[in-house]
Amino acid sequence: MDEDELECLKQRRLEALKKAQQQKQEWLSKGHGEYREIPSERDFFQEVKESKNVVCHFYRDTTFRCQIMDKHLTVLAKKHVETKFLKLNAEKSPFLCERLRIKVIPTLALVKDGKTQDYVVGFTDLGNTDDFTTETLEWRLGCADVINYSGNLMDPPFQSQKKFGTSFTKLDKKTIRGKKYDSDSDDD
Repeated sequence: MDEDELECLKQRRLEALKKAQQQKQEWLSKGHGEYREIPSERDFFQEVKESKNVVCHFYRDTTFRCQIMDKHLTVLAKKHVETKFLKLNAEKSPFLCERLRIKVIPTLALVKDGKTQDYVVGFTDLGNTDDFTTETLEWRLGCADVINYSGNLMDPPFQSQKKFGTSFTKLDKKTIRGKKYDSDSDDD
């Protein structure tokens, strides 16, 4: 590479950084970067309309697990400015809960381009435990493509932390209707 090529590369990189900074400022002006409550169903539609990626937590004040989810979403909202993180009281939004078929609290509605693409219902997808990590929730949101996830989507964080549960091993012999069958031989 000569000096002209390096200068051209430097200019392109500088332009890309400026563009990324402008995008970040635009997101921040639209309420990204913070986890906040919206007061009504009507606000939900407005918020979803103005952002490409939205995570909305349907919660209830009296549900302990909603407080656990709040803690993790607060951290992720600051880390993933490209996505808007909201919470909406499910008891104050019966129409929306019925329309989105939300029956379990907490539920995260994962909205992309104004359409609900996926849900995180309860803690089942998060290792089925109350003490899941923020990284586990981040991985799940990354699987739904509502955040820019930098880790490996094929390797859930809670798999490596699992201390209990069923482990499966490959068997050499297979059975068909109770009879042993050796897949390598031609004998029947």
